[in-house]
Amino acid sequence: MSSTSRFLPPSLIPIFLLLASQFLFQSAWAQPKANAPSADKFEVLETTISDIHQAFRAGTLTSEQLVKAYLDRIKAYDQPTKLNSIILVNPEAITTARTLDAEFRKTGKLRPLHGIPVIVKDNFNTKGLQTTGGSIALKGFIPSEDAWQVQKLREAGAIVLAKSNMAEWAFTPMHSQSSMAGETLNPYNLAHVPAGSSGGTAAAVAANLGTVGLGSDTGNSIRGPSSHNALVGFRTSLGLISRYGIIPLYTRNDVGGPMCRTVEDAVRLLDVTAGYDPHDPITKNSQGKIPKTYTQFLNKDGLKGARIGVMRQLSDNNIHPEIRQLFDQAIADMKKAGAMVIDVTIADFDSLRANQGCATFKEDIELYLRTFVKRDTLKTLDDIIRIGGYSEIVRNRLEGQKNRQGRYNHPEIPCGDAYTDPLRIKYRKAVEAEMDRLNVDALIYPTWNYPPALVGDAKGYKGDNSQLVAPATGLPAFTIPMGYTTGDLPAGVQFLGRLFAEPTLIRLTYSYEQATHHRVAPKRFVAIVK
Repeated sequence: MSSTSRFLPPSLIPIFLLLASQFLFQSAWAQPKANAPSADKFEVLETTISDIHQAFRAGTLTSEQLVKAYLDRIKAYDQPTKLNSIILVNPEAITTARTLDAEFRKTGKLRPLHGIPVIVKDNFNTKGLQTTGGSIALKGFIPSEDAWQVQKLREAGAIVLAKSNMAEWAFTPMHSQSSMAGETLNPYNLAHVPAGSSGGTAAAVAANLGTVGLGSDTGNSIRGPSSHNALVGFRTSLGLISRYGIIPLYTRNDVGGPMCRTVEDAVRLLDVTAGYDPHDPITKNSQGKIPKTYTQFLNKDGLKGARIGVMRQLSDNNIHPEIRQLFDQAIADMKKAGAMVIDVTIADFDSLRANQGCATFKEDIELYLRTFVKRDTLKTLDDIIRIGGYSEIVRNRLEGQKNRQGRYNHPEIPCGDAYTDPLRIKYRKAVEAEMDRLNVDALIYPTWNYPPALVGDAKGYKGDNSQLVAPATGLPAFTIPMGYTTGDLPAGVQFLGRLFAEPTLIRLTYSYEQATHHRVAPKRFVAIVK
């Protein structure tokens, strides 16, 4: 006799069993997945977009909780450690998160970046939120519309969590110092710089003060800070993503894009920002060249059978011994993952890259002021200088741009972008022709040939390879962590590809990342804030 039949009449046993089974089914359905974190134990440290969305779907995390966790980390770490990566936090971030949580409860659907907090460099226009380019000249300027990339991120469900510090006007790749917020430090070693000009975004994302970040890159400013902070940084093909609403440095070079802790997260940002924008005519060149989704190229075996060219003209030029050792190991790791690695030399390299510089800051910045700022007292470069308050390096560079126009050398050659400038077209064609001749998928070199410099040590700024190929040619270049030097200082390896060959670079960098897993959080910033 069963234990149930001892206490129930036989006629009620079927009803009891039905009710019991329904109760057990409903209880099981209500329980979170075994491997899902509970809301108060979700691991913010090193989390990814995929992790966060999995927790949203499991009902164990809300966007509001996530935003609060990051705001707690900013409060606990940014100023107390003098990291100084954030200029301001978005006072509407929690309200926006609540709205997105309500949308998910109602629809059961997550947008591509639903509820994801983003650190945005302070030269991207953010509607309703101050944008200064790191300069007190723009203090109090609140744009009436978003930059293209910010708009696309918001449409995809992302939340602007905070605006990050930067090198003022994006003038220097050495450090990230501004008249708005002072100097940002490197979270891996606070005695060292995070590079510039997107050092605030890099330091904040590296220290897990936000999920992902946006930076801009004129010559170095996404890839350099990403390398110095063990991040993935994408400088995409010139024309793939609109620069509309980004305070310019040199529009003919400028690119905006992802700075993230993983290749996958960077790809997810790329997916929603790439495309034609009539406000930025150069993006016409991207039409017909963008796949339905870049995530399809996240292939762990992407290095298998690949042909990788080592650009010895950069990797062997005045390199620190520890960086050389890391780069040699990176090559060995790529071979182990199935790649064939060969040396590549670009003929006439020094002459090809010469005479590429043009002075366009004055006209670019004055166009920005007329288009967006619209202040009678701030229309010209002279107005910016008159307001003052800048470091010596910024003042000197502003003064130096007042009377400079055109190409620094050979002024008779007009200045154009990567699609119209004859010197740039010649340079790009030479690089791609050698890649084609040797049938290589990408060229590699250390992002920097030296570790991050000490704060205040201008002579320590050495080995910045990011300036030398991609900006003038318009070619895409991605950096990814390749290890650490003495003092826990990160280093990166850079992959350079053909124009609009982002799918190939994604495949290669993702495969290298998955084979090595060099990225670790900075030790001083790993404690979870309660």
